[in-house]
Amino acid sequence: MLLHPSIDPVALQVGPLAIHWYGLTYLAAFALFVGLAQLRLRQAPYAQLVAQGLWSKQDIEDLLFYGVVGVVLGGRVGYCLFYKPGYYAAHPLEVFAVWQGGMSFHGGMLGVISAMALFAWQRQRAWFLVTDFIAPCVPTGLAAGRVGNFINGELWGRAADPSLPWAMMFPQSGSMIPRHPSQVYQFLGEGLLLFVVMWLYARKPRAVGAVSGVFLIGYGSLRFMAEYFREPDAHLGLLALGLSMGQWLCVPMVVLGLIIWWRAVRQPQSF
Repeated sequence: MLLHPSIDPVALQVGPLAIHWYGLTYLAAFALFVGLAQLRLRQAPYAQLVAQGLWSKQDIEDLLFYGVVGVVLGGRVGYCLFYKPGYYAAHPLEVFAVWQGGMSFHGGMLGVISAMALFAWQRQRAWFLVTDFIAPCVPTGLAAGRVGNFINGELWGRAADPSLPWAMMFPQSGSMIPRHPSQVYQFLGEGLLLFVVMWLYARKPRAVGAVSGVFLIGYGSLRFMAEYFREPDAHLGLLALGLSMGQWLCVPMVVLGLIIWWRAVRQPQSF
């Protein structure tokens, strides 16, 4: 069995200033988004829109700003509503105590969707044209976040067979039983694999909304499978049908993705 290396979460300490690895993974996620978005501008139909002066590199910076705000607000509110609604209803001011931790990807995704809707409305652009643009650029950021989870030794997996070559003990879990390194599974699945699928799919012109639909289907399916190896939240455990909260939140995501993709591919014109 492997032992989690217990990496110091602080990457660099300069006097009172501490730079955390988790913060660096967020910076890496933002840098990857900007780099990939610039490449995305060279793909159809965005290259044509750039040539017409309808899209520009400035849009990438604006999308990043809107996305960051959406992730932070949506992730926090989503965590409070999905995972601890009773607690935060009784302690409403603690909703703002983000330093105590507690973020939800599904909430962050809803926050980003709302932020992109606001961006599209302000710029008078088709909403799905905006979400289709950012979708292939998102998985690498998710991968960077899972690296941060692993470094922090958080979101560990369920108990694993000790004979599993990569079974790992996480002292942070309060026990020394072998576990699945679910952060690595999610890094490989929702991060790298989803990125490859999305990037290859989006390289060719697609009907408006098709790329967004594939992202919802892909992430929802991969996250649903990864949840079988990830330890469910202690205060929730497994819910109906033996599924975790994360899995139940993935179900409507996949269904919505299928609807969006199906309606998009039935359209006669590609954008």
